[in-house]
Amino acid sequence: MTLSPSDPQYWRNAYAEASQGWEIGQAAPPLARWFAEHSPAGRRALVVGCGRGHEARMLAAGGADVVAIDFAPEAIAQATALAERELTAEECTRLEFRLRDLFRLRADPERYQLVVEHCCFCAIDPARRSEYVDVMADVLVGGGELVALLRTRCTKPTGPPFAVAAEEMARLFERRFVLTHTSVPEDSIAARRGTELLVHMTRR
Repeated sequence: MTLSPSDPQYWRNAYAEASQGWEIGQAAPPLARWFAEHSPAGRRALVVGCGRGHEARMLAAGGADVVAIDFAPEAIAQATALAERELTAEECTRLEFRLRDLFRLRADPERYQLVVEHCCFCAIDPARRSEYVDVMADVLVGGGELVALLRTRCTKPTGPPFAVAAEEMARLFERRFVLTHTSVPEDSIAARRGTELLVHMTRR
């Protein structure tokens, strides 16, 4: 039976493999640069599809209060271990990892000032993209920000990741967000250079 990326077991199986194509061992350089220039300090942040937590640790080290979610238990366990090893005790108090399906987030009471994602949108079933947009808007406060690093071209034809063109991204998000920045980063890792899209938008 072929598993869908909407099934947690799909990702559990992926984490059991010797290597994963999405793993670069650090926060994505375009996101690291963005938050070096736009400090997240003092903000309540959510990282969706956090994987091993590289962006979550970066935000916590930058002074944000972070909730990071994934629905693969292996991801959460490994992210937690990395945070305990790499962050200071104070930084760890600002970071919480949760085993959570992002599509169920609207049932949670928390709302955030910032959502950060690294290819999570491109990892979900493309049929759920409009639903994703609504969930992200609903968990943000008015005027809250979404910063995302997306893939515009992928080498795996059947996905994930599932590529998204800049025009399609804008069309999907414009119902709920105001797009304020779009760029093709020059500092992507070599294997992805020219295939990533860095976007910033604010909730309407």
